[in-house]
Amino acid sequence: MTSDDPVFVARALVLHDLESTGVADAETVSALEAAVADRGWWLEQWAEGKDFVVGLVAQDVQDALLDAKGRWPLCRACDLTDPHSLHVHPDLGGPDPTWVCERSGVSVAPVGQLSS
Repeated sequence: MTSDDPVFVARALVLHDLESTGVADAETVSALEAAVADRGWWLEQWAEGKDFVVGLVAQDVQDALLDAKGRWPLCRACDLTDPHSLHVHPDLGGPDPTWVCERSGVSVAPVGQLSS
């Protein structure tokens, strides 16, 4: 893998978001590694999908964490008394995937640029 490998880039960006939101423990990093492996295989089958890998890895991790730990990432742009999630827009993950508030529709940050 090289730094221009879409799967490597996706791993780095989603890991940043996991770390910046304080959930990058062994279980979540394992979920990330599983998503990266799955999307690596997927990309081998459909090379034209490279622009979608970042968003799809983010969605895969989000889905895995929902089952294991609950919603992630939580929106910090809105009222914190009613926790709700961000989702990846566009729905198919790319190109240029962004975390968007599920309630207000406000774009919070590109995938890989969430802040603490």
